[in-house]
Amino acid sequence: MSQQTLSTDSAGAPPAPPPRPRPSRSGGVSHARDYGRGFWVKVILVALIDAGAVYGILSAAAVSQWGIVAFLVVVLVAVNWAYFSRRALPAKYLLPGLVFLFAYVIFAAAYTGYIAFTNYGDGHNSTQADAIEAIQIQSEQRVEGSDAYPVTIVSQGGELGLAVVQDGQVEVGTADQPLEPVEGATEADGKPSEVPGWDVLNFASIAQQQDAIVALRVPVSDEPADGSLRTQDGSTAYIYQSTMTYDPATDTMTDADGTVYTPDDHGSFRAPDGTALTPGWKVNIGFENFTRAFTDSRISGPFISILIWNFVFAILSVATTFALGLFLAVVFNDPRIRGRKIYRSLLILPYAFPGFLAALVWKGMLNPDFGFINETLLGGASIPWLTDPTLAKVSVLLVNLWLGFPYMFLVCTGALQSIPGDVLESARMDGASAGRVQRSIVFPLLMVSVAPLLVASFAFNFNNFSLIYMLTGGGPNFEGTPIVVGHTDILISMVYSVAFESGVKQYGFASALSVLIFFIVGAISWWGFRRTRRLEEL
Repeated sequence: MSQQTLSTDSAGAPPAPPPRPRPSRSGGVSHARDYGRGFWVKVILVALIDAGAVYGILSAAAVSQWGIVAFLVVVLVAVNWAYFSRRALPAKYLLPGLVFLFAYVIFAAAYTGYIAFTNYGDGHNSTQADAIEAIQIQSEQRVEGSDAYPVTIVSQGGELGLAVVQDGQVEVGTADQPLEPVEGATEADGKPSEVPGWDVLNFASIAQQQDAIVALRVPVSDEPADGSLRTQDGSTAYIYQSTMTYDPATDTMTDADGTVYTPDDHGSFRAPDGTALTPGWKVNIGFENFTRAFTDSRISGPFISILIWNFVFAILSVATTFALGLFLAVVFNDPRIRGRKIYRSLLILPYAFPGFLAALVWKGMLNPDFGFINETLLGGASIPWLTDPTLAKVSVLLVNLWLGFPYMFLVCTGALQSIPGDVLESARMDGASAGRVQRSIVFPLLMVSVAPLLVASFAFNFNNFSLIYMLTGGGPNFEGTPIVVGHTDILISMVYSVAFESGVKQYGFASALSVLIFFIVGAISWWGFRRTRRLEEL
């Protein structure tokens, strides 16, 4: 009979025996999974995700957003497969990042590219059917000689409605539901007094919602040509009908004077004399948004100036902050300087403040009338730091220098301290001067680490929206342009102005400018990173 020797650990004790399989009721060995607390937490979290995805699928399907439906279905299947399959361990960690990457980066970029080829914006933000309905509603006028209806203002779940009496029957309608009879309603003096399921508003409630009641339009029937019921005082309603008639056969709109409006290539109904009806609808206009910045004489001049200034601003911002940061890093890297830790801590203070807040502080300090710089430092001078085009650009660069040099100081300090000391010592022993050591050894080795960060800094400053917006607002503004842009605007702040601050919002044009920014920054970053690879050969 052979004997089996048990191995012992360092303490001499035999190892613990493996756990014995749990017997099942049938007498065999049970391989059932032990469902611990973590498993049930996972089940609850996945169930919440599934519930949100199902709700999103149903909501998107209700408005025919089939792309969103497909995406949510894929996410729903992927989440349940990844977190309940033993073979999908890597997917458990990769899936959340991939979902957010697609939703917030890939989809956003693709949708911006799609909008860039459309006329999407104020007056062109929906479909042709919605535009036809809106035009007909806007052109409604009271029908001459129509009956006056004593009306009662009612409400149901916060939705306003009108109640009238027709042919002895109380009828109620809302903006989305035409007039329909209501059983069990009562009237008094030809006016509805009680409507089951609806709250009758008193005078005080009507006065509080006067604007919404005046704007309320209740269709008389399912046929749009029958008009709608509207009230101006909350007590009497009249029939209103549109003066515009749409002919589906010819796809034209005709007004009361017989003028025919036909659809054009830019999503508008237009008369022979060039008059267009508003609103229009969203259509594809090709590369028009991209060429507009160069072909429209009112925009091309400011656009070229902004583009040149954008490159100047980004290049000088990187150059000045790097030069100052490197100089200070070299100075305070010298072990002969006492109190280097204190000086370094003080130098990074500008980096500790939020950039937008610091820009607002500098804006106040540079105020030409009562700013600290003019009033205190310059003895009451009146220098237009932010209103003169040239001085405004200088101010932007100086403020950005104050904000950006601490970052470069930290980066250069770390890079300098990572250079091996024996390399520097060998150079000195070979008779190299201090300047030659810095020029031929320290700086090339420093650039190996810092060059990629300089490329990233260029990309950041090329899109440094917060500094421009908070400090100058892009001003002083150009004159005679259809969009509000100024001498210190960069492309990204111009995009914001086109999209939100120029009266008519032009999302298509703004998206086209965003695509141009993407390609410019992408091309320069690609070129810059290719150039930095050569430094690694040193």
